Amino acid sequence: MRVISGKYKGIRLDSPKDNSVRPTTDRIKETIFNILFSRNVVEGKAVLDLFSGSGALGIEAASRGAESVVFADASAESVKLTRENAAKTKSQFEIIHGDYKFATRKLQGRKFGLIFVDPPYRAGLYADALRQIVKYELLDVGGVVVVEHGGSADLGECESAFDSDVRKCGNTYVGFYTLKENL
Repeated sequence: MRVISGKYKGIRLDSPKDNSVRPTTDRIKETIFNILFSRNVVEGKAVLDLFSGSGALGIEAASRGAESVVFADASAESVKLTRENAAKTKSQFEIIHGDYKFATRKLQGRKFGLIFVDPPYRAGLYADALRQIVKYELLDVGGVVVVEHGGSADLGECESAFDSDVRKCGNTYVGFYTLKENL
């Protein structure tokens, strides 16, 4: 796993030592960032990596010009791994050790132009994570929530609050969600 592009290009990132975290593959990461680049939602934006795991998505965003990145994860091991990977960039990042509910509540009042939601596929947290993002008004006007899932993500009633563009990348689905204008 590595940083694909930008000022940290080529930096090797550590992966988890077990299967408790499923890092986004370089191929999927490249696809995600190509789409985000075409929508101009990385450079100069505040980014929230809500289920950071290894920190790879947030670090890639920082490498490509994000203004700031906040990482959040409930797992102490993931927070440690994110901290170690972020240190390789020699940049300062905010890292929150807490689940997505704690993190979104703590971040209330802040706005993010890009939010990554990539929880464990089978945990069923997609709808509630989106609900928390809306509840605490974390998404900036024109901002994008990127949701990576295995194909069976139930976004529940939250899906009606967002315009969506879902792409299939092999066995992985990546949804790009923006708040509807009338909300």
